[in-house]
Amino acid sequence: MLEGLASACAVSFVVGLSGALSPGPLLAFTIREATRKGWVAGPLTSAGHALLELVVVVLLTLGLGRFFQGETARAVIGLVGGTVILWMAWGTVQTALRERPDFRPQQEPGQRKAGGPVLGGVFVSVSNPFWSLWWLTIGASLLSRYYPGPWGLWAVGAVYFGHILSDFVWYSGVALAVSAGRRVMTRPVYAGILLACGGFLAYMGGLFLYTGVRTVLG
Repeated sequence: MLEGLASACAVSFVVGLSGALSPGPLLAFTIREATRKGWVAGPLTSAGHALLELVVVVLLTLGLGRFFQGETARAVIGLVGGTVILWMAWGTVQTALRERPDFRPQQEPGQRKAGGPVLGGVFVSVSNPFWSLWWLTIGASLLSRYYPGPWGLWAVGAVYFGHILSDFVWYSGVALAVSAGRRVMTRPVYAGILLACGGFLAYMGGLFLYTGVRTVLG
């Protein structure tokens, strides 16, 4: 059981890290807050993000047990989830080859988010359309792979923990780099991490598609 839960956690960590690494509103917010509050902005922002995702995971889990009993639903989730994961893999590779976010401190004027990094992590996440799309497709697909199943709610906890751990690791590292006042994330390192994540996503997307097609064909 422990080996299976560790596997679910590891898969969720890598898939979640692939999403976290992509430049977006939450990364920009973390960098901005790190210039004001130091390295602690990373874990605080991740905590707000994690609280919001806990609500989503609970809501998805409440409907998963009944919804995914049907073969048709499993096939749809496999096909849709696999397609989105492959699309995300392609985008990850493109980002690795063409982009790199600026981790230098940004002295950007503007209003502070009410409540600081924690509530900011909630508001920035929920206002990002990609975040909702991610959970409705990739997140739901991951949960359906392990729940309902032999490990029950333990599997849900493993998937959730692996996902939020990726956010805490990445955004805390970014905030630490910003507060240290030097650029520790070089382009080769960043691109290498993204390429590795992109390859893993391609594998997972193919696996989900295979499961969906096999379910359709019986």
